Amino acid sequence: MKKMHSLFAALGLACAVSGVGGGPASAEQMKFMGLTAEQMIDAAFIEEVRGWIEVPVVQIAIVSQNARRGDLPQSEIDRLDEQWRAERGTDDQPLITSVLSNPVSSYLTRIQANSLGLYPEIFVTDSQGLNVGQSVITGDYWQGDEAKFQKTYGAGAGAVFLDEPELNEDTKSWRSQLNFTVHDADGAPIGHATVEVNLTELARRHRFMGN
Repeated sequence: MKKMHSLFAALGLACAVSGVGGGPASAEQMKFMGLTAEQMIDAAFIEEVRGWIEVPVVQIAIVSQNARRGDLPQSEIDRLDEQWRAERGTDDQPLITSVLSNPVSSYLTRIQANSLGLYPEIFVTDSQGLNVGQSVITGDYWQGDEAKFQKTYGAGAGAVFLDEPELNEDTKSWRSQLNFTVHDADGAPIGHATVEVNLTELARRHRFMGN
């Protein structure tokens, strides 16, 4: 972990000093440079990310929530999701606070911060698609109705789903969500993870490294 964070720091500083990039790359420019999302987020990249997701603090929390929640009826899942959405617009946020203040969220927030812009958002869910921990407040609490969950945990062990790149209008950077099944220490599927990757920043780092 420390080695990975040091690499992020070195690359981020070097890119800032050298002025590599000069602005957000369009999808066509990324293709022209030979740096498509699939080429940058390759098997080695995914394995590295999985390495810091599938750690005890995350695995234990997911297993614990699976046991505590059990198989909730859809009506209760919808109620929790509606509560989360409602809390986003108020100062009273008991459900959101309960997730953001737990050890998993603290861990993922440190990962996001130490990535120096490479990972704008990270979150993990339980076996029903309910948030367990996250680095920022998500739009909803339940991810079970979305492709990110259905194509990973819903597809079984080892499943990976890389979503289509999208332009973030606020930062003018291209992003893609890396989604995969999360396993316990014995290799059994327990939930899913979503790691948003800043493709523009990742392309800068590839260019700096001469890839």
